[in-house]
Amino acid sequence: MRSVRVRILAILAVLVIAGVGAWQLLPSGEAKTDAITVGTSDVVTSLDPAGAYDAGSWAIYSNIYQSLMTFKPGAVTPEPDAAESCGFVGQKLQTYQCKLRDDLTFTNGRKITAEDVKHSFDRIFTIKSDVGPAGLFPTLDSVTTEGRTITFNLSGKDATFPQKIATGAAAIVDTTKYPADKIRPGSQVDGSGPYVLKSYEHGTRAELVPNLKYRGALKKTGQAVTIRYFKTSEDLQTSWDAGDVDVAHRQLPSETLAELNMNDPDVRVTEATSAEIRNIIFNVREGTPFAEKKVRQAVAALLDRGPLVRKVYQGTVDPLYSLIPTGFIGHSTPFFDNYPSSDPQRAAQLLQQAGAKTPVPVNFAYREGDMYTKETAELRRQLEKDGLFKVSVEAVEWTKYQKEYAAGKYDMYTVGWFPDFPDPDTFSQPLVGTGNVLHSGYSSKKMDQLIAATQQFSDRSRTSGDFKEMQSLVGEDVPLLPLWQKKDYVVAKSEVAGSQYLSEGTGTWRLWELSRI
Repeated sequence: MRSVRVRILAILAVLVIAGVGAWQLLPSGEAKTDAITVGTSDVVTSLDPAGAYDAGSWAIYSNIYQSLMTFKPGAVTPEPDAAESCGFVGQKLQTYQCKLRDDLTFTNGRKITAEDVKHSFDRIFTIKSDVGPAGLFPTLDSVTTEGRTITFNLSGKDATFPQKIATGAAAIVDTTKYPADKIRPGSQVDGSGPYVLKSYEHGTRAELVPNLKYRGALKKTGQAVTIRYFKTSEDLQTSWDAGDVDVAHRQLPSETLAELNMNDPDVRVTEATSAEIRNIIFNVREGTPFAEKKVRQAVAALLDRGPLVRKVYQGTVDPLYSLIPTGFIGHSTPFFDNYPSSDPQRAAQLLQQAGAKTPVPVNFAYREGDMYTKETAELRRQLEKDGLFKVSVEAVEWTKYQKEYAAGKYDMYTVGWFPDFPDPDTFSQPLVGTGNVLHSGYSSKKMDQLIAATQQFSDRSRTSGDFKEMQSLVGEDVPLLPLWQKKDYVVAKSEVAGSQYLSEGTGTWRLWELSRI
């Protein structure tokens, strides 16, 4: 196993500012220009932005498409990208307008118009893909255009709307290439991001070259990048050990990450706090074992996150006890407060109160993959060890998995979640609002009221109380069960610069930051 040297972001920043060792992070005048190979075990569901709402897809979208707004690294407020300017009209937070830049073209040479922007949003709701991003825009009523001005009419106040249109869900596509009523087939892409998709083989590789026509917030486009997709983290490890990838992200096996050696001068690792979380999702539809709240509470009473953190993930994750992870406004710990330790006796009492006959039979599905297999085995062990549940497990390919949990096929299933934007709202409506993208069937009038309340204020500090109340309600209703919050690792060869800027623990990849020294 190759050893690595840990370089924490804060230390890197100090070195650059001080000028000490900064030469190691910047490309030299004789830098190589051949493509940088980035390896990942993420999956791209669709190259069409109307057909995917997952980290693997959005990672490549952030490079080949462009949205009206974008985020600079570390920023919580978006800035214009494809837009010349954007802002709310009046004080009601229900009308949002953007003026499109006048110098934008798709990679096929066609000039981008305001109608392309409207088309990009309209088709999301016309297609209504089960795995699409419509759930991110519950307040969007209509989109109108006049010249280069795009107006978004909202059904209610939504202070987070500017952040939402800075995501992959708002990627602008060509009206003449992307059908209004169906997902574009094939692997052709017509975007306007900093990269052009030169070639693509699903599940295997994507070749990206700089888009010389790009105009927007970025001051540069990077050098050519080849993304290699691996089915498992072990496959990624094998390729990394063989020197076939220059950068590995999301991710090498936990055992590898946990045993990082700080003394290898040939490899650089960035470890950063991440907002990636993972939850057990309960299907609460009538007729399922988890339609009864007390049965869900019984699972919460049994769960011990310690073995997951220590044995399965080797300390590369932290236990999570809330809907909203640490680092976000309103974070609290209702699942620790309500269920401080594994309590089989309490779980048995809850099941008795629910009138459930033990062991309760449940089917438990997960996305196929080595680390998820280990995770699921541990969760199954915990649920079955006291005879309260009988769990059948099923590993499912990712694209099929999304469609089947959306159709309500499984009693319980695990899903990882990245923040769409740096605000706690990204963990509320999409995860526990009525019609949530997890398709759990959960709906609560009180929850929807709290979600709406948090969207009333541009000053996000004023939402803290409502978010805490929201989390308390999640701890009571248990529509999902938080498991862990992950640390983010980017591993790169020493001759690759900029790897420390590739990821902020979100689904965005800044491939343009990578270069060879």
